[in-house]
Formats: sequence, C-alpha cells, structure tokens
Amino acid sequence: MFAHRGARAHAPENTIAAFELARRLGATGLESDVWITADGIAVLDHDGVVRTGRFKKVPIGELRREQLPDHVPSLLDLFEACGEDYHLSLDLKTPDAGPAVIELVRRHVPELMERLWLCHHDLDQLIELRPLDRQVKLVDSTRLERIAEGPERRAARLAEAGIDGINLRKQDWNGGLVALFHRFERTAFSWDLQFEHQLQAAYRMGIDAVYSDFVDRMVGVYRDETRSQRD
Repeated sequence: MFAHRGARAHAPENTIAAFELARRLGATGLESDVWITADGIAVLDHDGVVRTGRFKKVPIGELRREQLPDHVPSLLDLFEACGEDYHLSLDLKTPDAGPAVIELVRRHVPELMERLWLCHHDLDQLIELRPLDRQVKLVDSTRLERIAEGPERRAARLAEAGIDGINLRKQDWNGGLVALFHRFERTAFSWDLQFEHQLQAAYRMGIDAVYSDFVDRMVGVYRDETRSQRD
C-alpha cells in the first residue's frame, strides 16, 4: 500500500510530515520522485523545479542542497524521520538518480534494499541498473498502449532482463493481465487508485501493490477485503 507522494490527500505532498502521517495511517509503502541536486544529493520532489524568487523557477539539478526550500526533503532526511521498515517506491527523474539512490541505500539503510522499488518509463535505463545490485527491485513504469510488442512479450522481456515488475495505471489492468505477468513471476503494480471501488477491484484481481493519495481509504479497503477473505 504505497502512499503516493506521502499522505498527499492529508498533508502537503513530498514533505516529511506527509510521509510520517502516511505511516501512522497504516501505509506499508511510501512513494515519491527522486532528483539529484548540483552537489549530488538525492531529494524528493514531484516537478523538479523550485521557486527561488517571486517569479523565477529553477531546476533542482542546477541548485545545491542548501539552496532548496526547507520543505524539500533529501532521501536521507526521509530515512532519518521514518526509518526503513516499509517499502519505498521511487520514480527516477534523472539518469544519475538510480546509481545515486542505490549507493545511498547500500551505505545508510542496507536493510531497505530488498524493499526498494525503482521505477522508470525507459526500460533500457532500468536494464542498465540491474548489475549494480541484485536485491534492489526494478519496475517498468508505463502504459498498456505504449507496449508495442504486446503484454506477453513485454512480460517475457522483463523476466529475461531481471526487471521485477510492471506499473500500469488503474484502467490498464484486468484480472487476465495480472495473471499473465504473474505467470512470468513479475509483480503487478497499479497507480492512481483514489476511490474505494477502484481499490477494491485492484485487490480482488490480485494486484500486488497499489498507489493512492488517500491512505485512509487504501488501508480501510485492504482491511475490509482481508477480513472478508478470512470470513
């Protein structure tokens, strides 16, 4: 249960307060986008630009860590505030983000490596990351309409390349497609699930992880579904 940009529906997105609240609300995973500053620091932000004056916006990659607004946390800030007892999904926003994140996690919170999910829309870039660490999880983040070769061939390619799973938007999934990727032992992730009926459908079709702004809804539906299955 990934809290999209932290508990985005409940607190300012991509802030330490949002990530801490997401954990208190029961999220078993946190999600964000990761960028690298001019001095090589991994930070969490969605757009990758910050306002440095009344009207001026500057890309994060052109600024040093100390030049960023206080509300933009570094990845190390996240670990210091929230520990490592959760799954972490990060969208890689720059070519150097993947190696930087892997090295930082290896150095500071190695226990998290097997629960670290690095997502990217460029499959070739993901494949380049595979030799850097065998534990880190790599996720093909795409849309069904962009898979020119078809889902089965994509699943086979992911398995052959050691890419752990695929992340599609909610409307791309159905039970048969989930079963297809599971047949190749790839995880099936679904994002943009904001309402109870969407979450319920995803859980029932066997989706392995969901992303939602509404942590309370996500956790509540999961608990209801789990209770229903036990009964």
